[in-house]
Amino acid sequence: MTAKTLQMSDALHAYLLANSLRETPVQRALRAVTSRMPRATMQIAPEQGQFLQLLLRLTGARRCVEIGTFTGYSALSMALALPPGGRIVCCDLSEEWTAIARRYWKAAGVEKKISLRIAPALQTLQSLRGPFDFAFIDADKANYQNYFERCLTLVRRGGLIAIDNTLWYGRVLDRRDRSADTRAIRAFNRRLRRDRRVDIALVPIGDGLTLALKR
Repeated sequence: MTAKTLQMSDALHAYLLANSLRETPVQRALRAVTSRMPRATMQIAPEQGQFLQLLLRLTGARRCVEIGTFTGYSALSMALALPPGGRIVCCDLSEEWTAIARRYWKAAGVEKKISLRIAPALQTLQSLRGPFDFAFIDADKANYQNYFERCLTLVRRGGLIAIDNTLWYGRVLDRRDRSADTRAIRAFNRRLRRDRRVDIALVPIGDGLTLALKR
């Protein structure tokens, strides 16, 4: 246990949610449905969704891109925070998972704010034109650096890129873990630490969320 950053017990996490989380009924329903799925851990934590909302409001974001949508909780959270006329381009490969997302986006009345592209994300990113205000990366780890480079091109100066899973369940510290995903996260973190094109902070929320502000 470090004295610098408090680790979360289940009870303390429950307290955090009870005393800070402001979910809509649709968000809660989507989170409940996703929690029963085999790959439920792919969904961001609810406090992360609320944190993303705060970031969008702080930066005045209107145009966003998301890489990795799953069942749509993060996109739903961000869409709810965007002003009228705000838009999110969502990149994913799964028709099955995003079909769930579409239902809940519609139920929340934000479906017109979201443009879903079912295709390899790098292909979609190459077709987009900036400037974007905000990007959220939460997809296959092997391509994190490629996604980041393209997002850095698309995002305006002063825009923000948020990258999920950068603590990778603590596996970044396990020298025995030589899996491709773990090695990719380690390499990405090392490279970003030296990248002077951005100002960065790795926030210990959820599974680690790195924020990169384009200079």
